[in-house]
Amino acid sequence: MKQTLFDKVWDSHVLESINQGPDVLFIDRHMVHEVTSPVAFLGLKNRKLPVMYPERTFATADHNTPTINQHLPVVDPLSRNQLKALEENANKHGITYWGLGHEKNGIVHVVGPEYGITQPGATIVCGDSHTSTHGAFGAIAFGIGTSEVEMVLATQCIMQSKPKKMRITVNGSLNKGVTPKDVALFIISKLTTSGATGYFVEYAGEVFEELSMEGRMTVCNLSIEMGARGGMIAPDDKTFEYIKGREFTPKGADWDKSMAYWKTLYTDNMATFDKEFSFNASEIDPMITFGTNPGMGISITKPIPAASEIEGSKTTYEKSLDYMGYKEGDQMVGKQIDYVFIGSCTNGRIEDFRAFASIVRGHKRAKNVTAWLVPGSHKVLNAIKEEGLLDIFENAEFKLREPGCSACLAMNDDKVPAGKYAVSTSNRNFEGRQGPGSRTLLASPLVAAAAAITGEITDPRTLI
Repeated sequence: MKQTLFDKVWDSHVLESINQGPDVLFIDRHMVHEVTSPVAFLGLKNRKLPVMYPERTFATADHNTPTINQHLPVVDPLSRNQLKALEENANKHGITYWGLGHEKNGIVHVVGPEYGITQPGATIVCGDSHTSTHGAFGAIAFGIGTSEVEMVLATQCIMQSKPKKMRITVNGSLNKGVTPKDVALFIISKLTTSGATGYFVEYAGEVFEELSMEGRMTVCNLSIEMGARGGMIAPDDKTFEYIKGREFTPKGADWDKSMAYWKTLYTDNMATFDKEFSFNASEIDPMITFGTNPGMGISITKPIPAASEIEGSKTTYEKSLDYMGYKEGDQMVGKQIDYVFIGSCTNGRIEDFRAFASIVRGHKRAKNVTAWLVPGSHKVLNAIKEEGLLDIFENAEFKLREPGCSACLAMNDDKVPAGKYAVSTSNRNFEGRQGPGSRTLLASPLVAAAAAITGEITDPRTLI
């Protein structure tokens, strides 16, 4: 029987199939953070249950962490209490915990791959929608709700209906200045934010084969923004080289055994998908969003489309433009911005800061721009310093902050003020996502860097 990559991983983890119902799926890795876990741990306490496999669970603080003065006590009482609760629950149940100030602390979807927790052929869950990031390694990874977090803590299993399968193929070579973030935003603009609802996506083709592991993580991270349950890319030599020797990856004979399995993780020729899409890389330019969902994106050089050119409600579309202060036919290039944010589980890796540095080197930050440069982990922070990127940033009058989710969702002090425009490398541009009344424009690190030194939306290709 010809199988897709998704079938091979999913089916190998099914412990029981309920007739015309969900599967009981065994979970290899459970990532936990402070926002969704307190109620789940309380449920365990009330039911007098232990964590079944603490060695398969990893906890880190990320959403509520301040990104300056992390050595000081957390001021916000809600954040302080959530961070304290996670630490206490992790210690009580023998769970590996990387809290604020720990050298391994960082955004959950950044540190998982960094330390080899994320591996091909695994099932991975977390109480965060962007768990799909880990699919870059050929894993099935998806976000779960609080009650499901409790279920996995108690049983290491979850009941899930098997999603349908979609393949998105992009062939050809990417144009100058086009990054993995642009590829993802382009696909979402074509499929819309609901175009993959009910599906698990496999990304295939020359573009994804050529992407770095960081780039693949960016693409899989954004799968959720087109409604998909998750996204994945078949592991290859690039994958194996990335994870080899990391702390939690197999060693010695176990590595050889794992490799024998990992090399079987690909979609068989003639395997079928429920839906397929194909694109040519030459169609993709540097992208930017102009509205209030990730599907409202365009080439940075094109005008905002008219309501008659898009699918969906005209009223909703006009409401979105009104919120953003834009009009149909407006050109994005040249529009003034106020904030720039580089970071998040989408673009908070070292490759992203290298890209940002490649544009700002030799320039100065625009005086009208407030910039937040927030690494996704302490490992990324250290690499920025070791590679000399910090010198480039400081010479350009940028300040580097400490690791955390930061302005991605404004659950901390990093909030964009009402009415202000932020070019952001994060994943969501919903109304108020980065602060009440804030206006978010999603973009790549290159577009963010160009805006940071010019003070307005700028095609980064003019600076390369």
